[in-house]
Amino acid sequence: MAKRIPIWPGSASFFPGDTPFGLYDMDRTFQGDIEKTADWCAKRLGYPLTDIELQDVNFYTCFEESVSEYGAQLNTFNIRDNLINLYGSQTGSNLSQKKVSANFGGLIELAEDYGAEAGSGGNVTYYSGSIEMSKDRQVYDLTDSSIVSLESGTPGTDAIEVKQILHEAPPAIVKYFDPFVGTGLGSQQMMDQFGWGQYSPGVSFMMMPIYADMLRMQAIEFNDQIRKSHYSFQLVNNRLKVFPIPDGANFTKIYFRYILKSERSQPLKENIGSVSDYSNVPYEEVTYEQINEVGKQWIRRYTLALAKEMLGYIRGKYSSIPIPNADITLNGADLISAAQSEKEGLISELKEILDTMSRQSQLERKQAESDAMQQTFNKVPLKIYIG
Repeated sequence: MAKRIPIWPGSASFFPGDTPFGLYDMDRTFQGDIEKTADWCAKRLGYPLTDIELQDVNFYTCFEESVSEYGAQLNTFNIRDNLINLYGSQTGSNLSQKKVSANFGGLIELAEDYGAEAGSGGNVTYYSGSIEMSKDRQVYDLTDSSIVSLESGTPGTDAIEVKQILHEAPPAIVKYFDPFVGTGLGSQQMMDQFGWGQYSPGVSFMMMPIYADMLRMQAIEFNDQIRKSHYSFQLVNNRLKVFPIPDGANFTKIYFRYILKSERSQPLKENIGSVSDYSNVPYEEVTYEQINEVGKQWIRRYTLALAKEMLGYIRGKYSSIPIPNADITLNGADLISAAQSEKEGLISELKEILDTMSRQSQLERKQAESDAMQQTFNKVPLKIYIG
């Protein structure tokens, strides 16, 4: 005699461990809602007018999957909306259903590479090096380990990129002689009479055009270039050509700053255990108790669609059942088709709702609201005040 498999009896009692994964079983709100949702789904499928070939654990499985699907859609949206603010943060704390503040961390990290190239910061170390100069020798090879000393790396072995060579004429500002600041009593007494003598230097308060300072510095630079041996250099590939030709007395070393190309090309600059991409952003299972009624209604509707699909596959095992003088046609195909359409519609609906709540959408809505308010205010008559 064939054993009769029990079907939905009309009610059931949930116990922790009845769901496949047990992700939310200890949540008291989940325990209460899962029984009510199972009963609601069975009645929506036709019980008690027709038998429902599902057991309580089938409804529980659908309910748990619906909560997980809702959390997955919500977390996916939050990851997409917050990823640039989470790059480099620790992966240890759960961010589900928590507020993530916008910050410039991700943008600054993207800009650090530009800072490294400009020499204004970044995440690539600048090292110091020097070249031993020789009398009457004007061209030097930066790969020659006998004359080149590096703080990090080996000349000729480690590829370097020179960022700054400290072989330039002193800036004109250090030679600037201000005739208005003297040791005599004339200018200082004038400053004292105006009450500015206690400041240093008093010339800070003299009303001189700025172009006068620029012309004076330019005259100093032209003087050094034409009348003196101008300190300069040319760097092409690994060959450094210095001006003037060393005489062995004025200088014996040239210092420079450089980076190792291998460090600049190193993509792993963050510590292990930090957010790097979509896969390790710490969004975990949502807490069912904290889901609002809008979300719970979506979960109930999705549970019904999953239960309908499951029942359709069960009834679809046999397209018809023979009875005396007739056949009973089962509606498995119709249930599957309707369930799949409902599932796709619910997912699309949830994604559209979440998209309208992104930071970009909210800013655009706020801008539209501000424009509309401004247009309204522009139509309000203004009062005329007579003084």
